Amino acid sequence: MAGTNPLTVLASMAGDLDRVQDELELVIQTPNAFLTELAGHLISAGGKRIRPGFAIASAATGLRDDAPAAHAVIRGGAAVELVHLGSLYHDDVIDEAVTRHFVPSVNSLFGNHKAILAGDFLLARASEIAASLGVEVAGLLGSTISNLVEGQILELQTQYDPDRSEDSFLRSIENKTAALLATACRTGAIVAELPRAQIDGLTRFGLSYGIAFQIVDDVLDLVSTDADLGKPAGHDLEEGVYTLPVIRALQTDVGPELRELLVMSMTEPQRLRAVELVRSADVIAETIDVARGYSREANDILDTLEPSPGATALRAAADHLVASVEAAAATPTPS
Repeated sequence: MAGTNPLTVLASMAGDLDRVQDELELVIQTPNAFLTELAGHLISAGGKRIRPGFAIASAATGLRDDAPAAHAVIRGGAAVELVHLGSLYHDDVIDEAVTRHFVPSVNSLFGNHKAILAGDFLLARASEIAASLGVEVAGLLGSTISNLVEGQILELQTQYDPDRSEDSFLRSIENKTAALLATACRTGAIVAELPRAQIDGLTRFGLSYGIAFQIVDDVLDLVSTDADLGKPAGHDLEEGVYTLPVIRALQTDVGPELRELLVMSMTEPQRLRAVELVRSADVIAETIDVARGYSREANDILDTLEPSPGATALRAAADHLVASVEAAAATPTPS
C-alpha cells in the first residue's frame, strides 16, 4: 500500500528495519554465488518489511522509550520475513507471475525449478534462525509454514468457483496472510520476553490486523489504477481468486452477468467489464466496513496494553490501513 510506513512513528523503526535488511542479506550468503543471487533477488528489491516491523513494534510494547530493538528481535523479524519471501517465490510459480514488487520474478528469470528451490532455501534459513531463538519460536515458525500451505490449498480448491463462500475466503486469508502477521507479532513479543498475556494479546492483534490487511488489499485490486498496482486492476479475477467484494457482488443484481464473465482465460474486455460490475454493485463500501471491523478489533486489543512507543506504532498501522483503502475507493478510476 502506497505512502509512508506508519510504523515509523516509532523513532527507532527506520534504523531497525535497516538492520533487518542487513541481517537478511547476511543470512542468505552461501559459497554458491548463484544460489545467493537467487535467494537475494527479492531481498535486494526492498520493500516496507511490514512483518519485521510488526515484530519490532510488538517487542517495543514492553519499552517506555524508543530504544533500538535487541539483536534477537531483529533476527526474529528477519526469520518471519524469510518465510514471507519464500512463500512468494512459491506463489509466483503457482501463479506463473512475471513480476513481483515491480521487478521480474525469479521464476520468469531463472525458471520454475530454480525458483522453487530458492524458496525452499529461504524457508530453511528462516528455520535455522528460529531454532537459534528457542524452541517456542522454532515451533511457531513451523506451524506458520503449515498454515501458509493450508491457506494456499484452500484458495486453490475454490479457484474459478463463483460459488466460493465468505467462510472459505476468510479461512484462506486467515491462514495465508493473517497467520504470518500474527506470527510476526508473537515472535517479537516472545523474544522480548513479554508477559504471557501480552504475548497472546499481540498475537490476536496481528491476526485481526492481518485479516483486515488482506481485505484492504483485495479492495485495492479492484479500485486502484493499473499504474498504482503494477499489474492490471482485477488481476485476481483473471487468476480465478474471487475475493470478498466479488463474492458479495455475485449476490446482487449484477450477479448473473458477472458470473458469465468469471471464466478461465478471461479476456481484457471481460476483465474490465467484471471490474466495472463489481464497482457498480455497492459492495466496495460493505467490504471496507468489514475491514474496518477487524481493524477496530485490533485497536481494541491495543487498548488493553500499557501506553508505549510500540503500541502507538501498531495503532498507527491499524488506522492507516483503512484510511488508505477509503482514499482509494473515493477516487474515481477509469474502467
